[in-house]
Amino acid sequence: MNEMILKFPARSENEVFARNAVAAFVLPLEPTLSELSDVKTAVSEAVTNCIVHAYRGREGWVTVHCTADGEELSVEISDEGRGIADLRRALEPFYTTLPEEERSGMGFTIMQTFMSDFSVVSEEEKGTTVKMKKRFAAGQARNAG
Repeated sequence: MNEMILKFPARSENEVFARNAVAAFVLPLEPTLSELSDVKTAVSEAVTNCIVHAYRGREGWVTVHCTADGEELSVEISDEGRGIADLRRALEPFYTTLPEEERSGMGFTIMQTFMSDFSVVSEEEKGTTVKMKKRFAAGQARNAG
């Protein structure tokens, strides 16, 4: 198993860094371009949620924890911010707490669609953790053969 932990300030310029770091980390699992794109998009959405929603103008940190084992990538992206008051509602497509900023409310839906497994744990005023997994076809084919 391989592992990576990144911790960085919750600033918009760090979203690209996080996405590219996870993409580089996953390369030994031999993802297809489509699978790699899925991971990058899901990571972007999760990190952006931390930056936009968790701290709302306050300074804070985002932590990205990845493990790679066999053909599977596990990613946890967490903050220590506001938390989510109504998680069930937040997971509904098109729900946003910031409609004035023209947010689509599709971040969680995109993460869930692009990854093999997805869950969210959140506690008000303590933060949120998005947990995602992606299984890769190349690794699955190797293990089947």
